[in-house]
Amino acid sequence: MSKINLQNVTLRYEDKNASYTAVQDINFSVAEGEFVSIIGPSGCGKSTLLSMFAGLNFPTDGSILLDGKEIEGTGTDRGVVFQHYSLFPWMSARKNIIFGIKQVHKEKTKKEIEAIADEYLELVGLKDFKNKYPSQLSGGMQQRVAIARALAMNPGILLMDEPFGAIDAKNRVILQELLLKLWESGSQKKTVVFVTHDIDEAILLSDRIIVMSAGPGTVKKEIEVTFERPRNRSRLVGSEVYSSLRNKLVGLFYDDLLLKIGGEEVVI
Repeated sequence: MSKINLQNVTLRYEDKNASYTAVQDINFSVAEGEFVSIIGPSGCGKSTLLSMFAGLNFPTDGSILLDGKEIEGTGTDRGVVFQHYSLFPWMSARKNIIFGIKQVHKEKTKKEIEAIADEYLELVGLKDFKNKYPSQLSGGMQQRVAIARALAMNPGILLMDEPFGAIDAKNRVILQELLLKLWESGSQKKTVVFVTHDIDEAILLSDRIIVMSAGPGTVKKEIEVTFERPRNRSRLVGSEVYSSLRNKLVGLFYDDLLLKIGGEEVVI
């Protein structure tokens, strides 16, 4: 069953002097409980698509359906995690999570909300840092708080816009594993749409990868990732099947990029 369905979606920005097409004639769907990554070069419209799923932007043409109904705005049924942590700097880690829960679960008591916040702080390994402010936390810790807040709100859909892009390599691996663990351990898997530039990250996390072409963004290819779950990173990356899939994605990623060398255009 499709959770999200894009039908001939185009988004065009216009003003008096110019017109710019961000994405053009996009068609694909995301099934309920599926983990889909979107990859492609800068400017191909990955984040634009995510903003439309979140209800922050709307198609110029075509439609985006959520559970069969056109998206008309933001909603608590969708949690969003951005690349830059988007925490309230004047709130502690715990209070940032509590704030998110309150927006969704107004019927819950203060004690119940605090218990949920503490549960998710423990899940992301930050129980001992609950009273720290964002400025007192590392980038990786801040992103763990942002993920905990999104999950604690219990949305059906999790939208993630390069959430690990600003994290160092070691902590990026830790956060990838944490996200997989939280996603796989839920009684009902959330639908995840994950924007990334990192091909290896997309392979590790995804059930399916949408490869976008350079702007105006279009869907170049949809690739199924059939590795069984739970996935073992070290076993995967050493396999021939992984190498073959990675090489295929690298080729798709770069085959429409041009580099000027000595005045001549060279296809990368």
